[in-house]
Order: sequence, then C-alpha cells, then structure tokens
Amino acid sequence: MTSRRWHAPLADTALVAVSLLDVWAHFDSTEPLRMACALAAAFSLLLRRRWPFLTFLLTMPAVLFSDAVFSALAALYTLSSHSRRRVLLALCAVAFTVSDLTSWPNPHLDLSEPSTLVTFGYTGGTAGAAVFLGQLVQTRRDLSLRIAEISEARDHERMLTDQTVLARERAQLAREMHDVVSHQVSLIAVRAGALQVGARDDEAREAAITIRRLSVQTLDELRHMVSVLRASGGRPTELTPQPSLADLRQLVDNSGIEAELHMDLPEGLSPPVQRAIYRTVQEALTNVRKHAPGADATVRMGTEGGAVQVTVTNSAPTRPALPLPSAHYGLIGLNQRAALLGGVVTSGPTPDGGYELSLRLPADSAV
Repeated sequence: MTSRRWHAPLADTALVAVSLLDVWAHFDSTEPLRMACALAAAFSLLLRRRWPFLTFLLTMPAVLFSDAVFSALAALYTLSSHSRRRVLLALCAVAFTVSDLTSWPNPHLDLSEPSTLVTFGYTGGTAGAAVFLGQLVQTRRDLSLRIAEISEARDHERMLTDQTVLARERAQLAREMHDVVSHQVSLIAVRAGALQVGARDDEAREAAITIRRLSVQTLDELRHMVSVLRASGGRPTELTPQPSLADLRQLVDNSGIEAELHMDLPEGLSPPVQRAIYRTVQEALTNVRKHAPGADATVRMGTEGGAVQVTVTNSAPTRPALPLPSAHYGLIGLNQRAALLGGVVTSGPTPDGGYELSLRLPADSAV
C-alpha cells in the first residue's frame, strides 16, 4: 500500500526531471522565449494525472518554438492512457507532428522534399508510438479490472455453490433427525405416559413423570433445531431458547439425582458465560445419571483468584451402570466452549471413587 502511494509522485518527478534534461540539452541563451516555453512544458507534467488534455495543450508551445519535445510526448502518452476518444487522440498526434515539423516564428513546411517526408514519417511514428503505448496501458488496466471482476464473481459463485450444498446437507440432516430421533423420543414419551398411569409404586410413577417431562422437552428442542436446519439461507435463528443462571435451580431439581447447589456468583455475568456454566452443569449431571447410578452430586459455583470457578462432584455409584453409547462429544464440546471464552475444563476421578468436573473462566470473560 505504501509503495503504491509513492509510485505516482515518483513517476511524475522522474518525467519532469527527464523533461528538464531535454530542455538543458537544447538550451539556447539567445532565445529566452523558447526556453521559457520548454520549461513551462516540463513543469506542466505535474498536472498530467488530473488534467491530461490541458497538460497536452500546455506542452504544445514547446513543440512549436523549441526542439524539447519530450514533455509533449509524455503528455500525449498520458492523454492516451486516460481517454477513449480515438478521434481526439488522432488529432492530437497530428497536431504534435505538424507542430514539430514547423519552426516558429518562421514556419516552413515543404512536403515536396524527400527529407521533409522522412521527417514527417519519423515524427508521426513517434507520436503514434506514444498514443499506442497509452492505449496499451489503458487496455491492460481494463483487463486487470475485468479479471478482478471475474475472480470476484467466481468466488461469489463458489460461495453460492457451497451454500447450496450445505443447505442440501442440512435439509437431509433435518429429515433424518425428524424421522428417526423424533419418532423414537415420541415413543419414549408415550411409554412413559402409560407407565405413569399404570404404575402403583410412587417411585416408579415419579420416574415415569420425569422421563415423560424430559422426553417432551427434548422433542420441543429437537423440533426447534429441525426448523433451524431447514431454514438455511434465511435470517439467523437461535438454536434453542438460551438458558441462564436463573434456570440452574430447575436443572438441578429435575436432574433425577440427589444434588446440592451452592451458588455464589457475582451479578452481571455475560450471556455466553452463563450459558457455559449452565451447559457444564448440565453435562456433568447427565454423566452422573448415565455412568454413576445411585450417586449424589454437589454443584459449587463461586469466584477464586479473579476467575469464575464451577465444580460438579459426585460420589461413587451404588449400582452398576447400564451400557450406554458414548463418544465423549459432550466433554469435547465443553472444552471448545470454554476455550472460546479463554477458560479451561478439567475432569477426573476422585479418591473416594467418584468423579469431578471443573470449569474455570477468566475474570475478563465474566464481565
């Protein structure tokens, strides 16, 4: 960026310097008018980018009155690189050629002499070269812009293609979730309802109520997620109604295990931090329910060393755990969520045979 900023001033300075060298090469102290025209033409090149046609007109007196013609050729080149009016460029080239062949204030142009024709061809070729070079630069600039537009359009087309593929995959995933998961969870809810009505044991009836409530809640969240997956390309939609610290008490009470909640957190925690705490406690209680049946849990939240500290500890299980499928994606998700907030999640067994899951977030993410 810096090199481009200085490129134009350096190029203009170089052209003015070469034009002054041309004036010095044709310097004649006995003809001050010609030298003044030549100097004016040299310094007029500083205006060539903003007013190319005016610059060319300002250099023409130097061609008429002196032999310093470099500034006029530079002005003609600049005009050709900016203008698309071919007739104007041709007239300017002819004007330069005729002016260079005449000598003011005593013009003399005899086209019958062979030397005049040779000079005319040489001068006309020089002017034509300046015009063609300027047109070539203009064409190159236009092609560069066109290539940039094509590249941008290709990137946009590739993005649209990727979005189309993603939308197709999301729609397929939504169908699978609706057809398979939703159907099975619905069956669980129906069976739990039947068990709730027919159970004679209060403990079994309470378990059936819990299973039915969790099944209905899962169905609601699943339907919302399916609608989000199907709405690809639309406006951003929240995956679920986002939980907060106010929902922790209900989460612990409905966890289906004996759990104690000790919460001593400052007010004003940001929503991402509150969601991270909620999801950590939720995952920890789910793991206790799956892998440590009969165990009780303790949830402690507070601040330590300027950071938010959340610890979920459970005792040793009293019954053998059922063989349930697990890919440890829950803990992986917790680690990723904590890392985004600058925190860390640690977990491991305790000496008494239980398990502990801990979340620590820095103070700056808890503002």
